[in-house]
Amino acid sequence: MNGDFEIAGVYGRKILDSRGNPALEVEVRLEGGAVGRASAPSGVPAGGCGAAGQPDGFYSREKGVKKAVEYVNTVIAETLLFEDAFQQSVIDRLLQEAAGGESQAGLGANAALGASLAVARACAAQQGIPLYRYLGGANARTMPVPMMNMLSGGVYEDNTVDFQEFMILPVGAKTFSDRVKICSEVYHTLKRLLKTSGFATSVGDEGGFAPDLKHAAEALKYMEEAVRLSGREPGRDVRFAINAAAGRLFDPGTGQYLFPGESLMTGTPVSRTTEEMVEYFRRLAEDFPICSIEDGLHEEDWEGWRLLTRELGDRIQLTGGGLFKSDTGRMERGVREGCANAVLVKTDQAQTLTKSLEVIEKAKNAGYQIVISHRGGETEDAFIADLAVAVNSGWIKAGAPCRSERVAKYNQLMRIEEELSEKGGV
Repeated sequence: MNGDFEIAGVYGRKILDSRGNPALEVEVRLEGGAVGRASAPSGVPAGGCGAAGQPDGFYSREKGVKKAVEYVNTVIAETLLFEDAFQQSVIDRLLQEAAGGESQAGLGANAALGASLAVARACAAQQGIPLYRYLGGANARTMPVPMMNMLSGGVYEDNTVDFQEFMILPVGAKTFSDRVKICSEVYHTLKRLLKTSGFATSVGDEGGFAPDLKHAAEALKYMEEAVRLSGREPGRDVRFAINAAAGRLFDPGTGQYLFPGESLMTGTPVSRTTEEMVEYFRRLAEDFPICSIEDGLHEEDWEGWRLLTRELGDRIQLTGGGLFKSDTGRMERGVREGCANAVLVKTDQAQTLTKSLEVIEKAKNAGYQIVISHRGGETEDAFIADLAVAVNSGWIKAGAPCRSERVAKYNQLMRIEEELSEKGGV
């Protein structure tokens, strides 16, 4: 083992995430002097999977993060001390064992994730190379298309929009910097359009606007108009994506999807069966340039996902976020049963870098598209920007061109593009 890559110290600390909640940051120091630092985002995923913060208030989160910090400074530090940081898969296996196994969530998973990513950063720093190059080697050269949030709704917002995210994809631009420019211009045009129409233009957790709109079609109409007013052509220059987060609309008592916001705005109770959801998405895709739908159905509605994929999978990217949970076992089942055609990868759900890369490899081998994703409760850590380039994912979802914890990812990608251009990689 090269002594410079021997882990000389591991340290955990409490920081704040984008919601003002406590989050965990881990710092790893190598014998050669390099330091890597990474944070574990505190998004709360559907189904309870992932390295999430406690969902029952600030003080329980505070207590949980304090325990995680102590856990890093004792158990994780003792586990990793003197280990070869260059052996990422070995490091991650040790971390998972220390965390209590692959299914362990909460304290152990947060510690494992932060340490795993920090080790990779430290190795890249020790070698004096960019993180994306360390992770992906010479083949890391594809800049992703950003899926930028424009309008937000769902359970995290106080508005009437039932679907969680409405995003734009600047597919007509060739460079990442131009893609960011287009998204930013559409975003500011949308703000003026909403303000002129009498809506509040405060933003949600991920930077998207959160007005009280009647239904998904109205949200898409405003986005379409904003694209045109910005001088672009919907469908040619810019396409749309929806994160329905349908698992949060599903009512297990009735087996239907309930739309409380649409019900309130229309004055009529609105619910949809699985078949009606599929038909609803089909109509929206006919009326608007939608090229991607995430979490269109409940994560355990496998039969519904098969139907959705049969009906729309030949022309729409159907992304499994809650469906796959960045888990290789669920990914294998989805491929086997013909469910979805893209996978959303969240490092905190996979819980280590190695597990994230395994999910990505399985998805690529199955011909599925890869979307590298942020979390609702984020930090300024831009690890996923480097990861997206490292694995040539093609897509990254990091929120609106607003709020520094989201923009940090886009800014890092513009730096990477600049470096690749200088070296002839783009």
